[in-house]
Amino acid sequence: MILSSLARYYQRLAKETDSVGNPKVPSYGFSEEKIGWVLVINQDGQLVDVVPNLSDGKKPLAKSMVVPQSFKRPGVTPKPFFLWDKTAYVLGVESNKDKATAKEQPFVISQKTFEAFKQSHLELFKDSQDLGLQAVCRFLEKWQPEHFSQPPCLTEMLDANLVFKLDGCSGYIHQREAAQTLWADLLKDDNAEQGICLISGANAPIARLHPAIKGVFGGQSSGGSIISFNKESFASFGKEQGSNAPVSEASAFAYTTTLNYLLREKAHRLSIGDTSTVFWAEADNSANAEAAVGFLASVFAPPDDEQESKKVFYILEQIAKGRPLQEVAPELSPDTRFYILGLAPNAARISVRFWLDTTFGQLADNMARYWRDLHIEPPAWRGKPPAILRILLETTPKRKGADGRLKKSESKDIPPQLAGEYMRSILTGRAYPKTMLTRMIGRIRSDGYISGLRVAVIKAVINRNSLYKEELTMGLNEETKDIPYRLGRLFAIIELAQSSALGELNAGVRDKFYGGASSSPHSTFPILLDNYRTHIAGLRKGKKAKWVKGDSKKLANWLEAKVGEIVGVFDAETPFPRHLSLEEQGRFVVGYYHQRFKKYNKQEDSNIPDDIEQANHLTDDVNAEDEEN
Repeated sequence: MILSSLARYYQRLAKETDSVGNPKVPSYGFSEEKIGWVLVINQDGQLVDVVPNLSDGKKPLAKSMVVPQSFKRPGVTPKPFFLWDKTAYVLGVESNKDKATAKEQPFVISQKTFEAFKQSHLELFKDSQDLGLQAVCRFLEKWQPEHFSQPPCLTEMLDANLVFKLDGCSGYIHQREAAQTLWADLLKDDNAEQGICLISGANAPIARLHPAIKGVFGGQSSGGSIISFNKESFASFGKEQGSNAPVSEASAFAYTTTLNYLLREKAHRLSIGDTSTVFWAEADNSANAEAAVGFLASVFAPPDDEQESKKVFYILEQIAKGRPLQEVAPELSPDTRFYILGLAPNAARISVRFWLDTTFGQLADNMARYWRDLHIEPPAWRGKPPAILRILLETTPKRKGADGRLKKSESKDIPPQLAGEYMRSILTGRAYPKTMLTRMIGRIRSDGYISGLRVAVIKAVINRNSLYKEELTMGLNEETKDIPYRLGRLFAIIELAQSSALGELNAGVRDKFYGGASSSPHSTFPILLDNYRTHIAGLRKGKKAKWVKGDSKKLANWLEAKVGEIVGVFDAETPFPRHLSLEEQGRFVVGYYHQRFKKYNKQEDSNIPDDIEQANHLTDDVNAEDEEN
């Protein structure tokens, strides 16, 4: 399914061109490679110039170029590419890895690889009458690696990929008709095993080794393989390498070329944790397919433009309310076939983390459900909705810098498999990974950072995964009799009473007692209530924090009324459970967030003190810090 879908997509891409008119994917036998420099040689084989093929910017990078296809070099025997390669092969030099001598001697000789490149091409071109191929032969016969220290060569060229160009002629030597004809002949392997291709079903030469797949985040720079048999234990019935999963050379080229294209294109890929996710669509026309891909990319990573972001998530909100997709967004067809593939590196191989073959309509429903799950009051984010990566970063530790501000979270701290599992849950609508709840609650207990996003994810996981009890509501639920939820609310009121009486402290109730209150209420809450009574008594006597401008007695009465309403359903003999399970700890923090950061107003209750809005100022601070990450 995966390989055949990729091979079908190649057939569509092969007919399309990019913005400058070039084919989106190379034809059979060719691949896109990063080429850094062009060697300009004359007909006598003399190197007359070197031309950079680099991008603009502060840190120029090698541009992609279609060249004869690369391959995996077998073992330690040097095997060169056709009419291009890195400097170790083409010029016989590579950068000096010895830091002690690198400054005085930036390159070292690589005679073995140069001789392999030289002898291979001299043998291939010995009977050619083409001026360009003859010039390459003369260059290789004259060139000595020691010449690299002389102009026009530059140390910046070291280890880069190089191609040839004949001075005074347009195009590159590997693009000349004679070179293309010779390369086509080399692609034919009369000794290749014939068999039925698992992808196309045709009787064709079977690929012994499949082309490398490059661009998977964290993978080897030389690429990896989805299909690989390099040990006897992987084989069956005495078959070797590719014969164990027969795929024709043409089909192997098609699926690997498509994957390399998807991994290069920002509009078709997303990297989260160690998982590289690629996606594509099949529709009646390319416009519908690209519209579906563009929409999903905007959901995965919301655009910076606030208007565009609002437009995307308005569509999801309407779908969540039950409106048909084509009624909300006519350019998006629910029947468009959509494919999503999650890949992760595993040494020289590539693991498939998840694979989804579905309709865009079903996918849009699952995404709408996901965003509906995350909604909470007060809102967990400001401005554009958070990207999935930002949500996963909430599972990482929050550290403060020397200035007291939170440092930016790092994606390397995201648990390796969690990203793939979480993405699979979002895309399929299935239960969220249990580790998501464990990580979020563990992080809150360890760093004390209760962000809106963390609580929103905890609420989402509990509502989708829980097999018992009522769902957690979007905003404060004063009617529920759920004890863990009410304990969270009680903790919020106790914290509010302390800050009302004493103001901002270096270490308040939440810093000292959150862990114990959320896991062992029986031993923690009696202590908290003793302190709470002291703070209430102080408020009644007029002792209050600087930010409390109104009547402190009225504030004390309101806090007392809230505590009475919360504990009214508790058991008189054993009001506090000895321990709370993981899910109950999640309900605790949701109750805390709802109560602590609720936006009160006089229209709801005329008895609400004037200072309550100011007391809940932490809501904005929490989400402002969250935005920075």
